Amino acid sequence: MAKHSHWDNIKHKKSANDAKKANVIARMGKLITVAVQMGGANIDDNPRLRLAVAKARSAHMNMEAIERAIKKAAGEGADGRIMSEVTYEGYAPGGVAVLVDVLTDNRNRTAPEVKKLFERSGGAVGAPGCVSWQFKTRALFVVEAVSDDTVIEALLGGGADAVDISADAEEGQVLITAEPTQFDAISKAMGAAKLTVVSADFSKLPDNLVTVPAGDPTLAVQKLLDALEEQEDVQDVYHNADFA
Repeated sequence: MAKHSHWDNIKHKKSANDAKKANVIARMGKLITVAVQMGGANIDDNPRLRLAVAKARSAHMNMEAIERAIKKAAGEGADGRIMSEVTYEGYAPGGVAVLVDVLTDNRNRTAPEVKKLFERSGGAVGAPGCVSWQFKTRALFVVEAVSDDTVIEALLGGGADAVDISADAEEGQVLITAEPTQFDAISKAMGAAKLTVVSADFSKLPDNLVTVPAGDPTLAVQKLLDALEEQEDVQDVYHNADFA
């Protein structure tokens, strides 16, 4: 049951991101900027930049724009802005734990905006560490239209181990979760087996879920999640809600 709920929440989060982030290209630019600032502009030597570029491509950002973002972040035509990664923690109505990953060039602007979104929706921002202990960072892959056995064979052949696999029969997809250190091994294994990877990313999955009743409770939690997704500095929103 827990695995099914995790899968539903992942799909829900993805569809919310796809539908509501009108400024997704700008966000991908920020992601590339931070990757370059932390690991340099050489994509072959910077795994974080490779992931950022892959995410930008999946968001339909063309290569010309990606290359321009990399050059800008490396100092060619840069505007002097230094992007910072920040994670805000808090609670949605009903005690649902929420993590908000942000990329910002002005924490003094972003922090009160995020706090206001929580409060307007009946939630509250908490102190650092108040809910993050309930989540674990995992490498997350969604593979298209293959059987569990096919994926397992590809993973074993590619040297990946300690992974969890679950299938979604309705969507015809297989979900792979693993330790973050397995990301590169899984990527190579999927490529060598010529399997179609729908998405590859790092995610923060909750250890336990909080059941949210249908009706007004669900609407209240959804109001906060939607508002956070639409905030321009927010990159990802994670929660432990299990919607009835």
